[in-house]
Amino acid sequence: MAYEELLEEIRQLLDGRRWKDVRARIEELPEQDIAELILSLEKSRRIFLFKLLPRPRASEVFSYLSGDNQDALLQDMTDHETREIVAALTPDDRTALFQELPAEATQRLLELLPPGAQREARELLGYPAESVGRLMTPDYIAVRADWTVERSLQHIRGQREKAETVNVIYVTDREGRLLDALTIRRFIVAAPETVVEELMDYHFISVSAFEDREKAVETVQRYDLTALPVVDTEGVLLGTVTPDDVMDVAEAEATEDFQKVGGVGVLNFSMRDASMNLLYQRRVGWLVLLVFINMFGGEIIAAYEETIEAVIVLVTFLPLVVDTGGNAGTQSATLMVRALATGDVKAKDWLRLWGKEAGVAIALGVTVGVAVWALGLYRGGLDIAWVVSLAMVAVVFMGSMIGMLLPFGLARLNLDPATASAPLITSIADIGGILIYFAIATAMLGHML
Repeated sequence: MAYEELLEEIRQLLDGRRWKDVRARIEELPEQDIAELILSLEKSRRIFLFKLLPRPRASEVFSYLSGDNQDALLQDMTDHETREIVAALTPDDRTALFQELPAEATQRLLELLPPGAQREARELLGYPAESVGRLMTPDYIAVRADWTVERSLQHIRGQREKAETVNVIYVTDREGRLLDALTIRRFIVAAPETVVEELMDYHFISVSAFEDREKAVETVQRYDLTALPVVDTEGVLLGTVTPDDVMDVAEAEATEDFQKVGGVGVLNFSMRDASMNLLYQRRVGWLVLLVFINMFGGEIIAAYEETIEAVIVLVTFLPLVVDTGGNAGTQSATLMVRALATGDVKAKDWLRLWGKEAGVAIALGVTVGVAVWALGLYRGGLDIAWVVSLAMVAVVFMGSMIGMLLPFGLARLNLDPATASAPLITSIADIGGILIYFAIATAMLGHML
């Protein structure tokens, strides 16, 4: 059945209060699809569908909802229902929920948790925001180096329900320090009497709980890990980061970069449910700022009023020259912001990349300069053709340099390079382009003024 047909059927069953039929209809659906159904339903129907889920499935479905939708559902539930849902969440999903909620709501939910879960949640929330500690789950399986494989497998079987993944088994000493990370396959193929230490090579990758969460993404991608152990300053194993958490962070960081590059700030809410007022508030700041920045362009044009009056045809090429500079800057900035975000380049690489980008910018400028030379010749004659061509080379070079250097400058100041948004770079390049264009025109066409 098509998704829209299923959605309409669920609506009709809910409106008819045919609860048994609703349960039967969604029983075989994956948790991800049920979460999508809940998001597609009107708010008045969402809570009814969610409450029809068995408690174990409800917590799984809940973890696939966005933070604002989780909050909305919790507000419509009793304290008992809330306690069951939140307590059943995995520690990392619970932490993700808490850090999205207002402080008052988080405190209320913490007080509803059992003492053990409450203590665990407070420990994870104690790590800095955006850190690996907030991302990790403390539920993992660890064995001792002096255990046999048989004893280790018995321990793994007994702990398998508590751990989020059993693909990797950690070896720790009596103080909890991480000694090695072994795949479950090594235990399965080894003889039962083999001592775990014989399987170890003491080569493993770990990350500090205080590192930025982007470090976890970079490490997992670089070393193709199925789980990333998290340790403290003394090497004590604190938890693990699993691939699903890494994917969530990678998606969130990429989305954040796209939004910043678009000049709308970080939209940490669902576009589906965002109000017009909220969208207005997040976008108006940049637009107003850019209006004031672009006013400088008008002042520059006014300063060259005599040149424009003498050679009116220059105005017809102004949008072409200025927009090309902004486009070149946006291209360069997009490449640099993404390269810095993925770790492909570092802030210290700016000089080497500046030389490369300068060469590319000159080549691009010459190419587009040649392309518009004939148009300049047709509209204004030989002098205009040279003015437009040289201006095109200069503004492409200028725009590319701004687009490349601004993200690096922000990175050197420990600011997010994505703040070098496309509208900001375009506006700066526009002002520079106007100045360059009319300066070249005034210098080369002095005999016509």
